Amino acid sequence: MNKMSMLIAALALASAPAFAAEYQCHGNRVEKSGSTHYTVRTSGADVTIEKGGSSRGKAVKRGGNYAVEVGGSTQATIENGRIYKGGSTWATVSDAQRVYDCPDIVAATLWVLDQQGQL
Repeated sequence: MNKMSMLIAALALASAPAFAAEYQCHGNRVEKSGSTHYTVRTSGADVTIEKGGSSRGKAVKRGGNYAVEVGGSTQATIENGRIYKGGSTWATVSDAQRVYDCPDIVAATLWVLDQQGQL
């Protein structure tokens, strides 16, 4: 590839629009199109996701990682930037943050709850 075609290819990629997350966190609110969809409650290091005043699930700090629980049952764990289900990597926290522009644990918890049909 000559220099000119490499430059054109680089410019085409650079001008492509960046993908914006569908949801954004603003304080303790998770919004989509300016409307609040979920509320984030924290208690120490634990994070609870609520909708309409009822809990959908929570991330509970356990040692160096988090367990995402629904009704007291662990659905996934979050550790070292990865989301695990049944001991296998399910996704990364970065994957979750592409959908939920929120702090890492909040985004990962929302992502897990969404995958489990709990949101």
